[in-house]
Amino acid sequence: MSTEPIDQPQAGPDPGIPVTEPPDRPLVVIGMAAVVGVVLWAWLGDDSFDSVSSTSLTWVLNNFGWLFVVAADVFLVLCLVIALSRFGRIRLGTDDTEPEFGNLAWIAMMFSAGMGIGLMFYGVGEPLTHYLAPPPASGVRPRTDAAARVAMQYSFFHWTLTPWAIYGISGLALAYAGFRKGRGNRLSSAFVPLIGARRAASWPGRVIDLLAVFATVFGTATSLGLGALQVAEGLDITVGIDATRNAQLVIIAALSAAFVVSAFSGLHRGVKWLSTMNIVLAAGLMVFVFLLGPTVYILDTIPASIGGYLENLLPMATRTGAFSDQQWLGSWTIFYWAWWLSWAPFVGTFIARISHGRSIREFLIGVLLVPSAATVVWFCVMGGSALRLQSTGEADLASTMQDGAEASLFGMLDALPISTVTSFVAMVLVMTYFVTSADSASLVMGSLTSRGALHPPSWLVVMWGVLMAAVAAVLLVVGGLSSLQTATILVALPFVLVMLVLCWALWKELREDPGAGPARHHALHGLQDVVRTMVGDAVTQQSTGRHHRLRRAAKTRTETDGDGDG
Repeated sequence: MSTEPIDQPQAGPDPGIPVTEPPDRPLVVIGMAAVVGVVLWAWLGDDSFDSVSSTSLTWVLNNFGWLFVVAADVFLVLCLVIALSRFGRIRLGTDDTEPEFGNLAWIAMMFSAGMGIGLMFYGVGEPLTHYLAPPPASGVRPRTDAAARVAMQYSFFHWTLTPWAIYGISGLALAYAGFRKGRGNRLSSAFVPLIGARRAASWPGRVIDLLAVFATVFGTATSLGLGALQVAEGLDITVGIDATRNAQLVIIAALSAAFVVSAFSGLHRGVKWLSTMNIVLAAGLMVFVFLLGPTVYILDTIPASIGGYLENLLPMATRTGAFSDQQWLGSWTIFYWAWWLSWAPFVGTFIARISHGRSIREFLIGVLLVPSAATVVWFCVMGGSALRLQSTGEADLASTMQDGAEASLFGMLDALPISTVTSFVAMVLVMTYFVTSADSASLVMGSLTSRGALHPPSWLVVMWGVLMAAVAAVLLVVGGLSSLQTATILVALPFVLVMLVLCWALWKELREDPGAGPARHHALHGLQDVVRTMVGDAVTQQSTGRHHRLRRAAKTRTETDGDGDG
């Protein structure tokens, strides 16, 4: 595994990506002023902010819930089509570029991107919530085997292929524009095929980058808020410190201070090391639960849940508020799609950065399958254990859930041996994910507002990180988890349109890339050629066999006629 930090390529600077650039002052001023304005409004006018945000959320869900559903399906289908088509042969770099990172390092970093605060928060909480109160469209009774099956299916649906397809499209567009075309590291650079290089470098491009910054700020603030909720709950359970709003604010302030120190001291170069440490801790925690929890039940859960998820993927992926509970969809599926969309610039930049030199097919298959497989195992071990403990009566996790989903992980660990130690490990994981998420997301926003620079100014990175923490803190004070979800959905609405246009720009440019080869040689045509060859061979064999039979029959008649003449 390479020991080079993620933001330092092994073979020199990335093509087309400036190492250092001065900040784009208009973009920085407008972006920060808008975020500060939202923070002040929410802090000083909480009644009006709550009223406007609630009304806006209802309007968005009633009128545009279908758009989030359709867009998520488009991203997944497009990923599969591109991966299986002739475009899959295109390299993210020059045609002779070798992958910058080896397979093991690449997979490890991809895995680390798939594990974070969200999985720590929802890995137990979501399956348990759906088990106790199943989705209305499922029609199953709570606390039954059918409810447990549905709980795992929806957890997979919200956390595996679809979100990673969203990340895959954004990451592919950024990697293609940066490494293949040498345009830079800004999201706007991927729109050059549609708006031209001049507009991409001026105000139309700035608007695109600004929407990406807003999405990243509020999407990451949601994750930081979830992390603060969970750390506070862990301190309450293990140390006895009440999980009050003040405690949550102190946690955000302390972890934000750790992020600031890391940004100024250059600790960001150790993000890869911290990610590796997180993987080890998370894997150790998961193995502990697997071995000391309901091991056989977990092993039964993995294939059964995967099969149920694949069987019901199409109905789940096309469900809107027309025949379902719109409020439930807004709290779960649409919130998730909005959350993943808001994280797309951040995670897309990360996976693009580590995928220099890979083919598009390698990139998309890796992005879709590697983190999804890790997530499946995590949910089956952690969530499956919680379902088993609840259904058998070994633990009353339903009462723990009354304090919120953030308490579910610690409630499950409390039912197993050495719960104090494992709860402490879980808190360390959440805290380190908080720091690395804030560090990396701030770096991405600093890059977006510094003309795509690989190393934006440290003060700019810190400013964006502090603003993210402020958004998380204020939204927690105003309305807790519901305010975080509302803000994420509202900000993601304009950005979903940006992402759909991004799909068009990417497809348009891939069609013109000579590295894809002739159109008739793409994968689907290759499959047709195989079928045609097989059918042709069968027809040929049938014709040859018929020809041989006719010759033998003619020879037999000739011999018979000769015998008769004799």
